[in-house]
Amino acid sequence: MNPRPAPVDSARAALRAHLLHRRLAGGNIPTSRQKNLRSYRLFGQGDPTALMGLAPQGRWGPGAVLALMAERCGVDPDFGRGQGPDTIDPDLTLDALDRMAALLRSVARRRATVLAGTGHPTRLTEFHTSIARALEAAGCTLLTPARGTRFREPTPEGERSCVLDYRGPVAVVRGLDGGSARGGRLDRGRGELLHTHSAQPVRLVLDRLAGTGHPLPGLVLGDHGWLCGAGRLGVPAAGIADSNDPAPFVAEAEREVAVVVPVDDGSPPECYRPLSDYVLQQADLAPYKE
Repeated sequence: MNPRPAPVDSARAALRAHLLHRRLAGGNIPTSRQKNLRSYRLFGQGDPTALMGLAPQGRWGPGAVLALMAERCGVDPDFGRGQGPDTIDPDLTLDALDRMAALLRSVARRRATVLAGTGHPTRLTEFHTSIARALEAAGCTLLTPARGTRFREPTPEGERSCVLDYRGPVAVVRGLDGGSARGGRLDRGRGELLHTHSAQPVRLVLDRLAGTGHPLPGLVLGDHGWLCGAGRLGVPAAGIADSNDPAPFVAEAEREVAVVVPVDDGSPPECYRPLSDYVLQQADLAPYKE
């Protein structure tokens, strides 16, 4: 008599199908092999944009970075293959979402303070908002300090003038070339939302909290420099990273970041709603409804 097969987790199976259908994971992700390998080389060379505020403890040459990304993300481990599509293993994505859910459950139980920020304001804001609002409903306090703070951010094309703003509970960066900040407040409706890898925004926020006598948050939800910058300062951090962004995965491997979910980070915002719904379900948190 054949043993009865193990029950299939329908929620996990449905999300796995979604990841493959929307190319958030699988063998045909939007990020090319060439772009991935270039990012790994830049990280190994200490390029500031690739480091995202991280100061690696170990030696991370391109080969070591590729090996780590194959382990954590599922990319092809063969450095000799430099062309074509690359891979994110959907099961690694799902495993990381399960780890994030366990972390969120702990954060909610402790009613910890939470800070959310993104370097992908047109893509990932809704993902972070859904999780942050669910934690707030569970008794956590959401932090939104330093709104309207101006700063200059170095980029490969030169410095740009920026201001810190919030979309709901999620911190974002806006450009000041087309907008203004008056009296410490952003002139809303002006100032382009900026994509950024920088850890400078999270450092500004955490400095403002410390300067006003507030304790550091119990969790930072984010991506890019929000993950690496928070982890570098000893704040628990969790979020999303793409296959061409090795810094958060190195930070996770060096135990500076708690959880990094490997997934394409450039898809339309609605693609990430099933991910946040799944995480909240696994964490026993009520989904956020607008």
